[in-house]
Amino acid sequence: MAIYRARSLLTLAKSRYTIRRFSSSIIPSNLEKVGFIGLGNMGSRMANNLIKAGYNVAVHDINLSVLKMFSDKGITVKGSPMEVAEISDVVITMLPSPSHVLNVYTGPNGLLNGENPVKPWLFIDSSTIDPQTTRKISSAVSNRALIEKKDSRVTPVMLDAPVSGGVPAAEAGTLTFMVGGPEEAYKAANHLFSSMGKNTIYCGSAGTGSAAKICNNLAMAVSMLGVSEAFVLGQSLGITATTLTRIFNSSSARCWSSDTYNPVPGVMEGVPSSRNYDGGFASALMAKDLNLASASAKEIGLNCPLTSEATDIFTKLCDDGHGRKDFSCVFRHFYSGKDEL
Repeated sequence: MAIYRARSLLTLAKSRYTIRRFSSSIIPSNLEKVGFIGLGNMGSRMANNLIKAGYNVAVHDINLSVLKMFSDKGITVKGSPMEVAEISDVVITMLPSPSHVLNVYTGPNGLLNGENPVKPWLFIDSSTIDPQTTRKISSAVSNRALIEKKDSRVTPVMLDAPVSGGVPAAEAGTLTFMVGGPEEAYKAANHLFSSMGKNTIYCGSAGTGSAAKICNNLAMAVSMLGVSEAFVLGQSLGITATTLTRIFNSSSARCWSSDTYNPVPGVMEGVPSSRNYDGGFASALMAKDLNLASASAKEIGLNCPLTSEATDIFTKLCDDGHGRKDFSCVFRHFYSGKDEL
C-alpha cells in the first residue's frame, strides 16, 4: 500500500491536469485561505484542485515526503494541524479513521487548540467516519469562539462532507459530496465543493453526511457480494460470466457492480478485476466502513443482518491477506470465482 501510494502521489506531482479552472477573483473573501490536512491518494488530489482553482492553500500531513512534494511546488506546508488553523479561513480534513479525525481536531497541537479561540470560521471533514464521532466533533467546534467575528458569526461551524467517486474522481475534480451541518454554511461553502466535485447533496443536520456515506458504502458492499455470488453460481451451473453480465445489464439485476465495476477478471477492461484487483477501493477500507455501519446500527438498536454478514466476509478477506486488494476481489478470494478466459 505504501509503495502504491508513493507511486500514485509521484504521478500526481508530475502530471498535468485538464480540469476546469476558476478565477481567484470570484472566490468569496471568507474562503480564500484554505488549510488542508490529510494528503493521501484522495486528499492530495483534492488539495491540488483547490490550488488550481485559485485558493491560497496550506497543507499538513504526517508523511514528510508528501509535504516536500507540495513544498517543492511552492505550496505552504505546516508542521501541525494547529499551525494550519492559525493561517486559514477554512480547514478541510481527509483522514483514514475516526481516531485520526479526533486527534487532528482535539489532540495536542490540534485544530481546536485547547480552549483557545480559533481563526477558521469553517471546518469541513471529508473523512469517512461514524455520525456519532462527527456530532461529537461538531459540538466541540461550535463551543469554540472565533478570534475575529466573520459575517456576524461569533463561533465556528463544521460540515461533515464525505465523498464518493474514488481516486479517479478526486483527480478529475468530479467527486460527489454528501454534506451535513448548518445549511447556511453549506451554501457558503458551495464554491469550495464545486472546485473539487461535480455533485453536492445537502443531507441535513450534523452527522447526516457521514450517515449517508456509510449507508452508500453498505449498499455498495452488499451489491458486490450479491453480484459475485450470482456469477459464481452461474459459473457452477455452466453459464459464463460474460453471458450473465449481458443478461444482468439488460434486465432487473443491472447495477453498478455489474455494468461499471464488474468483479470477474476478463469481463471488463479498466476496472480493478482486470489488473489483479490492484488499485480501486481497498478491502480493508470497506471492512472499516462496514464496521462503522454495524456500530451505528447497534447504537440505535437496529437489526441489520446483511450488514453483519458483509462485515464478517470483508473482515475475513483482510484476515486472509487481501486487505490491500480492491473490494471486488471478494469474487475470487471469498467465493473462489473463476477468471473469464
